[in-house]
Amino acid sequence: MAQVRTASARGGGHDCDVLVVGGGIVGLSTAYAITRAAPGTRVTVLEKEPGPARHQTGRNSGVIHSGVYYRPGSLKARYAVRGAAEMVKFCAEYGIPHAVTGKLIVATERAELPRLHALVQRARENGIPVRELGAAQIPEHEPEVRGLAAIHVGTTGVCDYVAVARQLAHASGAEIRYGAEVRHVDRRPGLGVAVRTRSGDVIRARVMVNCAGLHCDEIARLTGDDPGMRIVPFRGEYYELARPELVRGLVYPVPDPAFPFLGVHLTRGIDGGVHIGPNAVPALAREGYGWGVVRPRELGGTLAWPGSWRIARRHWRYGAGELRRSLSKTAFTTAVRRLLPAVTEDDLAAAPAGVRAQAVLADGTLVDDFLIREAAHTVHVLNAPSPAATASLPIGREVGRRALAMLEEAVRP
Repeated sequence: MAQVRTASARGGGHDCDVLVVGGGIVGLSTAYAITRAAPGTRVTVLEKEPGPARHQTGRNSGVIHSGVYYRPGSLKARYAVRGAAEMVKFCAEYGIPHAVTGKLIVATERAELPRLHALVQRARENGIPVRELGAAQIPEHEPEVRGLAAIHVGTTGVCDYVAVARQLAHASGAEIRYGAEVRHVDRRPGLGVAVRTRSGDVIRARVMVNCAGLHCDEIARLTGDDPGMRIVPFRGEYYELARPELVRGLVYPVPDPAFPFLGVHLTRGIDGGVHIGPNAVPALAREGYGWGVVRPRELGGTLAWPGSWRIARRHWRYGAGELRRSLSKTAFTTAVRRLLPAVTEDDLAAAPAGVRAQAVLADGTLVDDFLIREAAHTVHVLNAPSPAATASLPIGREVGRRALAMLEEAVRP
């Protein structure tokens, strides 16, 4: 990487070598990876919010996923398994609150038993040790949880991802500009990329990395690239358990393999509280954290995307159930009682929601893996929902590797 460092010293009319758009955990991990791999590389991060990790990173369950769910050989499987171990090590190194708690995945109906067994096989293919439990063994781990069978995954944990993001920002040595919303991108072959922010500032870089999460497809189009997908936002709604003593650790249902969502689960966080959720309902804005948040332009873009209608036609029964649980606390409680019979409506207090940035293809396919694409002077991260926080360190290295390769090519005599 000597060429990269020399190029940084020359400057050449650029404000930085690599410009990262997005100050969530993936963008900050990318900045961290670049400066560690090529010291002296000038990295600037633009984040439209006043601080880091304000959206997907700071609005999830805080789970360090083991990688048990993901297709063997996929980026999700490889990066989650590797990333979980690295995340625990990172948290320990920097004194960030975390715990390796293990989790149960519980089958509550006979129809779920084959899917539970398939998860055991998938875990083994992904190199993850799991233990199969009968109904009588479940209370040894979770006395209040009931089911027909379960698997125990010992490598799952929890952490404070906002603290991780802040540490990545600090340790990267990158220039972080908050309140810097990207409004215009001018890319010219052989010259690089110039970005204008909402305030009118212009930042020139040799390479741009798009880690804009909920807005990544919009940034790709601003750059002049066709991302071939659209972000369709799904809101995940959570409740907090008023009696956290009912749950010791993490408890999940058996997921439906047709969807990238894991279902309503129980998570004891690092603060000792227990969150229940999320469900998955269409959001009426990319940052639509409640039914009252409607942005007509963004909603119109979702409705104009043919993939949105194809999802609706294909999965309307599943969606109707999620919608019912969103609008009815009674229905949500009933779903939770399948795992935790002792819970009542009075035990559930509304908690902040999150929005998942889900990439959807024009044919209605929900993109199931992380999606990273390259274009001239640009690397686009176009699908990085859960388990991206868990996998953020290896994702950052991969995106950083691509950006540095482009940078080296850009400065080659």
